[in-house]
Amino acid sequence: MGASRRAESLGTLTPRERDVLAMMAEGRSNNAIAKALFLSSGSVEKHVTQIFTKLGLSPSESDHRRVLAVLRYLQA
Repeated sequence: MGASRRAESLGTLTPRERDVLAMMAEGRSNNAIAKALFLSSGSVEKHVTQIFTKLGLSPSESDHRRVLAVLRYLQA
């Protein structure tokens, strides 16, 4: 995927989803993200799921979606 396409897919994220993804890139757990953003753990899980969906990261036995999402964020 090219740089413009990666940036384009990140552009579909809401500001809160971008906040969550940025904290994922810092290596934070869902619980740590929830505490920092004053959200429930369930809300963070929903944001993470939406991030995966919007970035086209389907469940896979051979890939780690969280790492792939962070890499896409860092490369954009």
